[in-house]
Amino acid sequence: MAQPEIHQFPCLKDNYGVLVHDPDRNVTLSIDAPDADAVGHALAERGWRLTHILATHHHADHTAGIPALKAETQCKIIGPKAEAARIPGLDLVIAEPDALMLGGLAIAVIDTPGHTIGHVAYWIPEAKVAFVGDTLFAMGCGRVLEGTAEMMWASLEKLARLPPDTAIYCGHEYTVSNGKFGVTIEPENTRLAERLAEAEAARAAGQPTLPTRIDLELETNVFLRADREDVRAHVGLPVAPTWKVFANLRERKNRF
Repeated sequence: MAQPEIHQFPCLKDNYGVLVHDPDRNVTLSIDAPDADAVGHALAERGWRLTHILATHHHADHTAGIPALKAETQCKIIGPKAEAARIPGLDLVIAEPDALMLGGLAIAVIDTPGHTIGHVAYWIPEAKVAFVGDTLFAMGCGRVLEGTAEMMWASLEKLARLPPDTAIYCGHEYTVSNGKFGVTIEPENTRLAERLAEAEAARAAGQPTLPTRIDLELETNVFLRADREDVRAHVGLPVAPTWKVFANLRERKNRF
């Protein structure tokens, strides 16, 4: 399999759109569709023809572009079974452990509920890349809106077990805010402080901070480090179940 070409582009206020192109089979996927015009412009810029949209969850800032793009391109819409009634125009519903073969791209579906009840991530093992929507962010994670903190922690644990060199594409540019929160929890984490400075410099230069990588998140993302003694101690939960430490961190970030 030729490595897919991946094109990330900003859209809406702070979303990212992502196109994944298999040059051998002329298959092009859009991971979510935040804005039809932005996706269409990115396709035209690359000279690619949209064949599929892979929805991670139902929120409008990830699905609003679907109807117009489907009408224009007749692309196939794939999305989580648990949110089928809330995503327009689905042609195929999926859930873990489903696998997709789109062109030459073998894609594993990972259930990652918590932010929404049926949220999914898409992992392409051969390309060492995963598209995680609003479950995991660079140095952060999504708000727990429909699921429970225990559910969200289990989803984050799944993603943390992906190979360390897996590139992670997220739905939003939240890295600086997440890093500023993280250093309040782990003030002695020098790699986290370095990464925050790198992110601030990138944003000041108008550059994205994504994609990230699993190994980098394990070093600098306090939400993935909820089982560490120093993090537990900081939030005053030395012996609580790890998901409760995570819940405490998420509540602190909500108020940050």
